[in-house]
Amino acid sequence: MRISAAVLIAFSFVAGPPAVAQEYPNRAIRMIVPFSPGGSTDILARIFGQKLHERMGQPVVVENRAGGGGHIGADFVAKAPPDGYTLLTAGIPQAIGMSLFKKVPYNMAKDLAPITLLATFPSVIAVHPSLPVRTVKDLIALAKARPGELNFGANPGSPNHLAMELLNVLSKVKTVHIPYKGAGPVVIDLVAGHLHVASMGLPSAMAMVQAGKLRPIAVTSATRSPALPDVPTVQESGVAGYEVTSWYGVFAPSGTAGAIIGRLHSELAVSLKAPDVTQRFSTLGAEASGKGPEDFGRLVREEISKWADVVKASGATAE
Repeated sequence: MRISAAVLIAFSFVAGPPAVAQEYPNRAIRMIVPFSPGGSTDILARIFGQKLHERMGQPVVVENRAGGGGHIGADFVAKAPPDGYTLLTAGIPQAIGMSLFKKVPYNMAKDLAPITLLATFPSVIAVHPSLPVRTVKDLIALAKARPGELNFGANPGSPNHLAMELLNVLSKVKTVHIPYKGAGPVVIDLVAGHLHVASMGLPSAMAMVQAGKLRPIAVTSATRSPALPDVPTVQESGVAGYEVTSWYGVFAPSGTAGAIIGRLHSELAVSLKAPDVTQRFSTLGAEASGKGPEDFGRLVREEISKWADVVKASGATAE
């Protein structure tokens, strides 16, 4: 019996996606983190990367490709083959960067396929213990008394960069931005006393805060963090309208097969519900999500638009 070419093509189209899903993965997956080791993105990627390895039976290799405000690594993934073997852990820094940087070599909303929202968490504004500051009001008073003398460290275009710029605008002070490649070096230099203050994601700051090597003065979210219940919000401290909450998720290159996207979302959603993962996230002050591709994609587009408005209003720049 002969089968026409049209029938064969139609059959392969219908049968293709499930076959792709069943065969995937058959080798190691690269998880690109576009920041240096030790930051919030890196910590989250390594936690769920291990779980993904356990569930999918293939190694998940976390690879740090820092630089360009988190856009070098993101662009690398955007231009990678859409086969599911090169993924990206990224989020709010890339959404902010779409408007903060004059030239970005990729379009986050078009060139990256959203898979899963991993987690959300606030940042903590902390100072070196030697600085005579215990509250946001103290910091503002000192900054006004010493205009242009206090510095803060942050990766250009990161939510922590914008968190401090927003504090400058709303409190009418001037602290000087010192650019860094990732959150890890910021924590190190703040602990060493080379910086006066910084806004840092809770996952990267908690260990040093708990050890007493950094003094937390406020969290950037609208409500207090369960991880630091005694630390007030910036709004509580007298800066009305202040709120910055970070979010991170997993992306693939645009054009990746829907079957692969679906498989990854399914495995990640289950991994994020594992008791040891939720406990670890809670300790770090992060809230696990698991939001799927459609809802996550909507969030990405909304955040790109929101931060474009903030960047325009503040006049912030990363170049």
